[in-house]
Amino acid sequence: MVGRTRNGLTMSDISFRVNGRERTITVSPDTPLLWVVRETLGLTGTKFGCGAGLCGACTVHVDQAAVHSCSTPVSQVAGKNVTTIEGLSLEGLHPVQKAWIEEDVPQCGYCQPGQIMAAAALLGKNPHPSDDDITKAMNGNICRCGTYDRIRRAIHRAAHEGGAQ
Repeated sequence: MVGRTRNGLTMSDISFRVNGRERTITVSPDTPLLWVVRETLGLTGTKFGCGAGLCGACTVHVDQAAVHSCSTPVSQVAGKNVTTIEGLSLEGLHPVQKAWIEEDVPQCGYCQPGQIMAAAALLGKNPHPSDDDITKAMNGNICRCGTYDRIRRAIHRAAHEGGAQ
């Protein structure tokens, strides 16, 4: 990272891989990853919800772990792999996305990218989660429409159909 100033802010070159593509950006190191993903890289599938890491709408994967991108400084992902909802499946629909459709999970849909990313990370670590495992993994993701039962069914369906991909 090279430090310089722009408009009184220290700017750095930060390199990381996003959805399989190496990227180098020049931003303030404390810029939330969410804003880099949405504003700098133009990947708008990741949503802004609360801005405090409480709702999960902004969930992405960093080295395959689910993180809230609104509260993750971009400097923390230097040299790492970041996956957004746009990069979850390069071949088409990820098994979790297919299960989401089959279970008719979305209502308003706003939280769904974060929900899907959290579910995919869970299945990547635990391909056959119990209800308690699902509750723990999804606890940081809020659905204002209350589709939690459908979310749980979709995660179980994706697990049954090999959802870790």
